[in-house]
Amino acid sequence: MPADVLFLQSDELAGLAGPADYVDVVREGYRQRGEGAPAEPRTRLDSADPPGFLTGYFAILPETGAMGGYNYAAGFGARDAHFFLPLFDAESGEPIALLDGASMNPFKTGAAGAVAVDALARADATDLALIGSGSQARGQLRATATVRDLDTVEVFSPTAESRESFAGEMDQTLDAAVTAVDSAAAAIEGADVVITATTAGEPVFDGDLLEPGTHVTAMGQYAPNRREVDATTVARSTYVPDLRARIEQDAGAYIQAVEAGAIDEDHVHAELGEIIAGSATGRTSDEEITLFDSGGTGIETVAAAYMLYERAVEADLGEEIKISAASEALTGR
Repeated sequence: MPADVLFLQSDELAGLAGPADYVDVVREGYRQRGEGAPAEPRTRLDSADPPGFLTGYFAILPETGAMGGYNYAAGFGARDAHFFLPLFDAESGEPIALLDGASMNPFKTGAAGAVAVDALARADATDLALIGSGSQARGQLRATATVRDLDTVEVFSPTAESRESFAGEMDQTLDAAVTAVDSAAAAIEGADVVITATTAGEPVFDGDLLEPGTHVTAMGQYAPNRREVDATTVARSTYVPDLRARIEQDAGAYIQAVEAGAIDEDHVHAELGEIIAGSATGRTSDEEITLFDSGGTGIETVAAAYMLYERAVEADLGEEIKISAASEALTGR
């Protein structure tokens, strides 16, 4: 029999959950990963002409009861990205939903960053530096504001109009005072937490500027030749990736730090999930510099998608479509 699958459009999902909701379910997803839940790093196929890439990643969250992942193409002629998110029941294996993941993307990625801030930043962290002013920066900031009582946020991005508009919007949204500054160095000065959410291919700040006790989340580096933070930052930090399996594949900052001789290959402290599950330590002192390398995984994707699916069912949203089983499709009729 064909499976009844709920198709959910991006605008239907947009209002179903707030930043704190995403953080809660993503933290739970990483706990499951730390206790052995399967997750694989992204598989990426690159195209030179036209320039772009096709990618996807997957995870199974047994206690959540769901599995699935993300598939998307970026670049190419459209110069954009479209996110398809298939969701399956983790016990039966039957498909249960297909989500247009555009609206959830910054929230689920921001939630992963916030889970890391909560696990690795000092408990008294109040001052945040944000490098970037796009949708991902917005998602990171809004999620982080749910795990730390922020007093000040200083934002830098290369275009003055963009950073000033972003700061004005977020200053009205958050309790913290959000201001735009004219350099990354100015943002980082005195910061307890530094978040990079950019499309940069080269480091966006000098790692020597980090003060003892700073936590850094870098979420825009997911190719060997791309990095938002320099080898100095990686070497000075307790280095925590989202998945160990991706660090030699697409964690550009780690790969280039090893190649430069700044770190050894055993520099990885632990996966984020291991810290959340309690099988590895997080921050051990107020002077320690910590770094979360967030390249994107199926963990936050499946955790967030299943939450949205459940809420959509409760709200009677979406359209049912039918997906044939392989036993029906391969009969030769």
